[in-house]
Amino acid sequence: MKITFFSIALIFAANNLVQAQKIAASDIKKHIDILASDAFEGRGTATLGEIKSANYIADLFKKSGLKPAGTNDTYFQPFQLTAGVDGVAHQMTARNVVGFLDNGAKKTIVIGGHFDHLGKGYQSGSLSPDSRNYIHNGADDNASGTAGVIELAKYFSSNQTREKHNFLFIAFSAEELGLLGSKNYTESPTIPLASISAMINMDMIGRLSDEKGLIISGWGTSPAWGKIVPDLAKKQNMKFTIDSSGVGASDHTSFYLKNIPVLQFFTGTHSDYHKISDDAEKINSEGEAKILNLIAAIVENLDNEQTEPEFLTAGNPHQGATTSNFKVTLGVMPDYSFSGKGLKVDAVSKARPAEIAGIMAGDVITKLAGKNINSIYDYMEVLGAHEKGQQVEAELLRGTEKKVVKVTF
Repeated sequence: MKITFFSIALIFAANNLVQAQKIAASDIKKHIDILASDAFEGRGTATLGEIKSANYIADLFKKSGLKPAGTNDTYFQPFQLTAGVDGVAHQMTARNVVGFLDNGAKKTIVIGGHFDHLGKGYQSGSLSPDSRNYIHNGADDNASGTAGVIELAKYFSSNQTREKHNFLFIAFSAEELGLLGSKNYTESPTIPLASISAMINMDMIGRLSDEKGLIISGWGTSPAWGKIVPDLAKKQNMKFTIDSSGVGASDHTSFYLKNIPVLQFFTGTHSDYHKISDDAEKINSEGEAKILNLIAAIVENLDNEQTEPEFLTAGNPHQGATTSNFKVTLGVMPDYSFSGKGLKVDAVSKARPAEIAGIMAGDVITKLAGKNINSIYDYMEVLGAHEKGQQVEAELLRGTEKKVVKVTF
């Protein structure tokens, strides 16, 4: 073949384009089409659909050359849980999927997202009326994040670079039942938690719009994020808003509560959230590719830093450019796995109303502002009815001891 200067220029331009678009929309679409298909039956926790999904993810981890990092030299980390089906509690076995890219480093960056969803509507959480026995495919929530974990694993294992960090890729189960998979992992880690530099989480990244842009949480958990992210987002022409908190309704929370810097990516809620209409054809694959290429760049820059990211106790949830449905916050992380009456506190944010009032992790709040708290929805109803500065009484159980404290929002 005769190679001209023009041909060389075309080849150079094509190579630049490939480098700029490291992760392809077509690959993302393929994973989401499979994970959110009826064959996987909504990936309900501890169901056959979850097992099929776990096998699919593990197979791709193996093809990417990741080492098994679950239990018994497998990619799976099984764990027991109690969950309600039609209001009846059952003991079940769920499983995280864990793969390790060993670069021989002392420190590791965790990249994760949950792969479970609501199955056929028998477990709690569906917002579709009369939805039992209807498959909740969960394309955005969270086949989109799972596809992100798979594609980032493939990218970092095949980029011909030996980074200064190892990478641990985790697809969590039972997130929808209360972050149970990530909580299990951080309580029974397969690598020492002290070796983890940071945790990157992806939950619902499949509906990027130019108007909303990207929502990035965990901004206040390390000064590294403000140093690394803005310039990279600007290069990608990515609009974003921030939430400083390390505590939120996804799996990064479990790592933040272990004093690990976290960063969470999210494209926002929509009318299909937790409904049977969250299907694959509504995914913006091109938008997700843009997000994943940004995340890859963030991780590469983090890997090149001279020092490990410093952990900070994050500020007020919803501080920054995001908004909240509530004007007040108590400053607690609920224990979503608690099946008794009341709201069990899993963690308390520093300098927030709960800590100031003397509420501690492990306390069970039974009444707040005169309202019996039987579920998290009762708790949210109280928050929605109050203004900043108002004082209320909270009744709680600390072990077998009943206590009453005054809370100022």
